[in-house]
Amino acid sequence: MQPDRDQVSLRQMLDSAREAVEMAGGHTAADLRSNRMLELSLVRLVEIVGEAATRVSAETRDRHPQLPWAMMVSMRNRLIHGYDEVDLAVVWDTVTEDLPPLIAQLAAIVEQ
Repeated sequence: MQPDRDQVSLRQMLDSAREAVEMAGGHTAADLRSNRMLELSLVRLVEIVGEAATRVSAETRDRHPQLPWAMMVSMRNRLIHGYDEVDLAVVWDTVTEDLPPLIAQLAAIVEQ
């Protein structure tokens, strides 16, 4: 187990998820399609959430099965490797629907 490293990765996940949700605030899905800076920013922040998830030890992931580990990693992989076919509707739904509950879960873990 790597508690310090895991704590850093969990904090990175939390910070990036919070930043993505904050950045999306006041915007719409249409804005994401028309605002390249917003698109690039949100995609990158979601990538970071998934990348940091890959760095969390198996022991810590096993202790927190309520987190969607596989989904976070697969989303990251899809964004990184399928960069030329990113479905912005999926990115928007991820940021607006999936990240807020994830933030609550991560905050509870990080702030224990």
